[in-house]
Amino acid sequence: MIQVRKSNERGHADHGWLDTHHTFSFADYYDPENMGFRALRVINEDKVQPGQGFGTHGHRDMEILSYVLEGGLAHEDSTGGGGVIRPGDLQRMSAGTGVMHSEFNASRSEPVHFLQIWLVPGRRGIAPGYEQKSFPPEQRQGQLRLIASPDAADGSVTIHQDARVYTTLLGKGQTVTHTLAPGRHAWVQVARGQIRLGDVVLSAGDGAAISDERTLTLTGDAPSEVLLFDLA
Repeated sequence: MIQVRKSNERGHADHGWLDTHHTFSFADYYDPENMGFRALRVINEDKVQPGQGFGTHGHRDMEILSYVLEGGLAHEDSTGGGGVIRPGDLQRMSAGTGVMHSEFNASRSEPVHFLQIWLVPGRRGIAPGYEQKSFPPEQRQGQLRLIASPDAADGSVTIHQDARVYTTLLGKGQTVTHTLAPGRHAWVQVARGQIRLGDVVLSAGDGAAISDERTLTLTGDAPSEVLLFDLA
């Protein structure tokens, strides 16, 4: 079963310095029918104006991933983690027992466009942590690249949840497949471009919840960037 969440159905807020779309309920956007999917709690697509950003604020008991599409995102947190996240990078911050952090556009002239992703951890009260790794285009073009997992497989960042996150860059006509183990579920999020998930067409900003399927086939209808979440 594939249930599509269209881009124009998402929550939206334009704060001037921040233009944001919420796939699931977040902040002032509340939709009881879209509170998350399995352990996946938040997918926010954010565009932050030059020199602007999120001042220091706190989180706890959440696995937070930042995935940049364009520009640079400067991060600092109370674990000592920090740096600039750029396209091809993935940052993981485990909030655990509590962490303070800030995120700002690293540029004074260009906007930053990124996805903020939250997963509920498998257990509460873990020690806060930070990790950032780069996954160059040649590792993602025409293939699914594992970027986050509970066991750091294939050089992915470590998340404290039974979930595996993949990304791919697809040219027009390129196809990738992913097999779900029995009892597993998936979420597909199109960051850019347009793809076909089987017979279903998904465009930028669209997502899809998948259950009771064994093999997922993603085909690029145009140059595209896609994230795939394999979830318990």
